[in-house]
Amino acid sequence: KQWYQRRVAITAGDVSRLDMRVGFIRTAKQHPDADGLYLEEIDCGEAAPRQVISGLVKHIPIEAMQERPCVLLCNLKPAKMRGIMSHAMVMCASTPEKVEILVPPPDSKPGDLVVVEGYEGTPDQQLNPKKKVFEGIQPDFLVSPDGCALYKGVQWKINGQPITAPTMRGCGIK
Repeated sequence: KQWYQRRVAITAGDVSRLDMRVGFIRTAKQHPDADGLYLEEIDCGEAAPRQVISGLVKHIPIEAMQERPCVLLCNLKPAKMRGIMSHAMVMCASTPEKVEILVPPPDSKPGDLVVVEGYEGTPDQQLNPKKKVFEGIQPDFLVSPDGCALYKGVQWKINGQPITAPTMRGCGIK
């Protein structure tokens, strides 16, 4: 197990490998074949909206999933979830009991990039799931005591403004 953890740390790199952007959830509806999943249409500044599946049904009411900004991880390998492809992941402050969608700054628009100062770089075109890149980086994500999203203690920013969690503090992000 120690060998594996060391290897993950070596291959993961840093947050610059992740393509995180502002998204705007246009619509969300119940996944036709899974009670715990939403099927969302999210604008992330591309020619067409992305279809995204999120396991947020138990945490966020469907009304609160409509027409709202979010932060999306866009370079995960698309994955089929209960028969429907998902093309990104909505980033959330998270504990086992509670989950909140992270909020981009008010003046941001779909497609704006998340930047972590000191970790600038070109994101991977697509993260290789076998390399566990996200899994190696995610443990260093945290919501600060004042509600800002952090990577290794450095704020996530969009156009120089912090990304925040509405009410959750001192928890992980996934």
